[in-house]
Amino acid sequence: MALSFNDQRGSAQKADFATYKMADGENSVRIVGDILARYVYWVKGENGKNIPVECLAFNRDTESFDRAEKDWVAELYPDLKASWSYATQCIADGKLQVFNLKKKLWEQICTAAEDLGDPTDIEKGWDIKFKKVKTGPLPYNVEYQLQPLKCKPRALSDSERGLIADIRSMDDVMKRPTPEQQKEFLDKLRNNESAASKSAEEALEEEFKVD
Repeated sequence: MALSFNDQRGSAQKADFATYKMADGENSVRIVGDILARYVYWVKGENGKNIPVECLAFNRDTESFDRAEKDWVAELYPDLKASWSYATQCIADGKLQVFNLKKKLWEQICTAAEDLGDPTDIEKGWDIKFKKVKTGPLPYNVEYQLQPLKCKPRALSDSERGLIADIRSMDDVMKRPTPEQQKEFLDKLRNNESAASKSAEEALEEEFKVD
């Protein structure tokens, strides 16, 4: 279950509208609505692209691993480990977007909220000002630095309030799959992998075939 900012405990497939892309350097977003706690696996799909698949052993409501539902990823990909994944919605660039939270940035936001209050509050909330900084040559060599002195409380404008007038819960934006839906999706992935592998083998055999 997605929670309000003050209810979430912070330790813990694709959305149907735009996802906020963090730019290099300074970023500014206003988070709104509820917070969704999940764990996800990154399963390799077509062309080697990693695809997030929700861990069904993790209970959204209690933010704990209760294994009440069948988790097919754990059975079909036993070497994969699920990782922490929180998401909310934000107003950025004049649009309502999904905001996938990086763990260290989220921890910094929670710490700042002890002094600044709930950042999602319509009247007294505050914009999340942070930097995305490269720390090395690899894609994952990135650090996210909250700038708390720039995070000033302000009420949402009339246009921003209009954007969230009919805001949906994150449970609806990122629907939790059933075990059956998860299995069907994984079967399609595995079948595509097998077909791609077979095609490559056939091409190789054709290339070296002796008439």
